[in-house]
Amino acid sequence: METTSTPTHCPYCALQCGMNLSPAREGGVEVTERADFPVNRGALCGKGRTSAAVLAPGMRLTSPLVRSGGVLVPAGWDEALDRIAGAMRGTRAEHGPDACGVFGGGGLTNEKAYSLGKFARIALGTSQIDYNGRFCMSSAAAAGIKAFGLDRGLPFPLEDIPRTGCVILVGSNLVETMPPALRYLTELKENGGTLIVVDPRRTRTAEQADLHLAPRPGTDLALALGMLHLVVAEGRTDEGYIGERTTGWEEARAAAMAHWPEYVERITGVSVPELREAVRLFCEPEAAMVLTARGPEQQSKGTDTVGAWINLCLATGRAGRPLSGYGCLTGQGNGQGGREHGQKADQLPGYRKLDDPEARRHVAAVWGVDPDSLPGPGRSAYELLEALGSDIKSLLLMGSNPVVSAPRAAHIEERLRSLDFLAVADVVLSETAELADVVLPVTQWAEETGTTTNLEGRVLLRRRALTPPDGVRSDLDVLHGLAARLGVEKGFPTDPEEVFEELRRASAGGVADYSGITYGRLAEENGVFWPCPGPVEPGSPDDAEAAGVAGDGSSGPHPGTPRLFLDRFATPDGRARFAPVSHRAIAEEPDEEYPVLLTTGRVVSQYQSGAQTRRVAELNAAAPGPFVELHPRLAARLGAAEGDPVAVVSRRGRAVAPARITTAIRPDTVFMPFHWPGEGRANTLTNPALDPTSRMPEFKACAVRLEAVAPAGE
Repeated sequence: METTSTPTHCPYCALQCGMNLSPAREGGVEVTERADFPVNRGALCGKGRTSAAVLAPGMRLTSPLVRSGGVLVPAGWDEALDRIAGAMRGTRAEHGPDACGVFGGGGLTNEKAYSLGKFARIALGTSQIDYNGRFCMSSAAAAGIKAFGLDRGLPFPLEDIPRTGCVILVGSNLVETMPPALRYLTELKENGGTLIVVDPRRTRTAEQADLHLAPRPGTDLALALGMLHLVVAEGRTDEGYIGERTTGWEEARAAAMAHWPEYVERITGVSVPELREAVRLFCEPEAAMVLTARGPEQQSKGTDTVGAWINLCLATGRAGRPLSGYGCLTGQGNGQGGREHGQKADQLPGYRKLDDPEARRHVAAVWGVDPDSLPGPGRSAYELLEALGSDIKSLLLMGSNPVVSAPRAAHIEERLRSLDFLAVADVVLSETAELADVVLPVTQWAEETGTTTNLEGRVLLRRRALTPPDGVRSDLDVLHGLAARLGVEKGFPTDPEEVFEELRRASAGGVADYSGITYGRLAEENGVFWPCPGPVEPGSPDDAEAAGVAGDGSSGPHPGTPRLFLDRFATPDGRARFAPVSHRAIAEEPDEEYPVLLTTGRVVSQYQSGAQTRRVAELNAAAPGPFVELHPRLAARLGAAEGDPVAVVSRRGRAVAPARITTAIRPDTVFMPFHWPGEGRANTLTNPALDPTSRMPEFKACAVRLEAVAPAGE
C-alpha cells in the first residue's frame, strides 16, 4: 500500500467526485476530502464516504468459484478460465459465434469497456454484446444524436449551472441520487435564478424548487409539448436563432400546436396556470437550461420525450449559447465513457457506428484485422437478456446484476438459469453471480488504475491506491487470459495505460475523440473534456470543427472542449434538428384490473442494484429495505397503515414491501425503490416495453394493483 494519500475518484455515480485515499491505522485505506477537484470541491455523500468499506476482505470475493455438484466452490484461476474458454469454444462450435453473449456495465472503466467490446468482436466473433447502460441514458443519447449530431451528457461543465437564469430539472431526484450536486442548484437560487422540478413525487429535490410540476407518470412528453405550444402562442420563440441555427421547425411547431394547454392539463394533471408560470420562468431570463434524468428517459417513448424538451430549448434559442442548453444527468459512474468505446451493440470506439464502412476500416486497422471480419450490430440489452437460453447459449457478464436491475426481472432470472453456461466477473457475489457456473473475483476502483468519463464529458484518471488481495485479478487480466485460451495471443494487454493508448488511436477522428488525451495530461490537468483530438495531419479534416468545437488557432495540444456547440452543432450542416413529436400513451395504461401507476427510482443511501452498498452497515441502517410509497387516500382505500406490508401486483409478478404513507406522491401513483432482491424486488413488476429508437425499457410507468397483506404470524 502507498504510504501517502492517493488522489482518485468515487466508484459510484457519474459525478465521479474527487477523493483521497489515505492509509488507515487498522490497515487498508480511508476516504478523505479532496478539495482540489472542481465537481464536488471536497463534498461527498454517504456512499462516497463509506466506499472503502467494500474493500474489506470479508465484504468481497477473493477466489474464483466454480460450480461443482450444484454449488459454487473455490477454485484456481487456471481452472476457472479454462472452464469459461472451453464453454465458449464449445458453444461456437455447436451453435455459431452469435450463440456466445457478452454483457457489460456502466461502471467499467474506459479501458475495460473498450477491451470488452474488442474481446467480443475479435476473440469471440460475436455480435451479441450490450451493457446495462442501455437501461440508463440511451433515450437521452438517441435524442441528443438526432438533434445535435453528438451525445455528451452535459455540453457544458456543471459550474455553468449556477450562472444561468432558470433550470428545468425533469425526472431527477438529484438531492438523493447525486447529493454533492445540490450545491449547484443552491448557488443558482442564491444568484437569483429559478428552479423548476418536474416529478410526480414531491421529492427532496422538488422541495428546493421555485415551481414543482407533478405530472402523471409517463406524460412528460405532453408536458413539454404543452409548454412549447405556449411559447409559440405567447410570441416567445427566437425566430432569428431558429432561422440561423436549426432545421425542421415547421413540422415540430405544427405538432406542438396540437397540444393546447387545456388538453395537456387533462393528460398530465398539471394545471394551465402552472404551465404558463413554467413558460414565463423559463423564457424571461437571457439564459436557461433543461436537464433530464431517468424520469422522462426510461419510457417506451423516451427518445421522443427528450426530443420534445430539446425542442423547447431550440425554439427559445437556449442551445449552443453560453449558459444555456439541454443536458442529460448521466447516472452510472462511467455511464458516459461506457457508451462511447464499443461495449454497445451497435458501436465501435470513439462513438463510431458499427455499420459505417469507414468506421470499420479505421478500427480494424488499429486492431490489425480485416474489416469484413467484424460482426455487425447485435441485440440491445433487454433483447439480449430475453434471448438467453434460446439463441444465446453462453454468457460472459461483467459488472452488472440484471437479476435485480432488469425489467421483468423474474423472467430474466429464468432466462439466466436456462443458459448452458454463465460466467460472471464481479467484486462481490451478486444475485446474478450466485447463478453462475464460474465467478471471477476482480479488482475494485482503489486497486487499479484506469479512466472514467463523468457526466460533463470530463475524462478522469482513477489511481491505484493499494494492492488487491491475493486471488484477485483485474478485468483486463481476465480478458487477456480468455483471449489467449481462445487463440488470440496478442491485442489484449493487461496494463491500463497501454490499453488507453490504443483507445486513443481507435477513437481518433470519431465523435468521442480522445486522441489528444494522455494519462500525463489527466494527472496534470485534473481531467480533460472530450472531444480532444490529437495533432491534425496536413490536409486532414479538423476534428474539433466536425464536433461543433471552435478551434483557437493555437499550435499546442488541443485544450479539450468544456463547452460544445457554441459555433455549430455536430450535424453535417452544423444546424440542430427539431424533432416532430406528438404525445402518445405509455405502453400499459391503468385499467379496472390494474388501476394504479407504479414508478420506480433510487434512495440516497443505496446505489443501483445495491450489490455493493447493501453490504455497508452505515448505508443499510439508513435504508434497510424496500418500501411502497403511497398517498393517504390510496392507503385508506386499501386499509393500510404506515409500515403495514403491501403487495404490488402487475401483469409480470408480485412484490411485497412495507407501506410508506405520504402526501408527497400523487394519489394515482405508487413508488418503489429498485435496489433490493427477493420479495420486495421492484423490477419484478416493471414493463420491458421498448423505445423503438433507443431500446430503453419502460421502467418508469406500468399498471399495478395493490393488495393488503396480513402481517407475518397472523
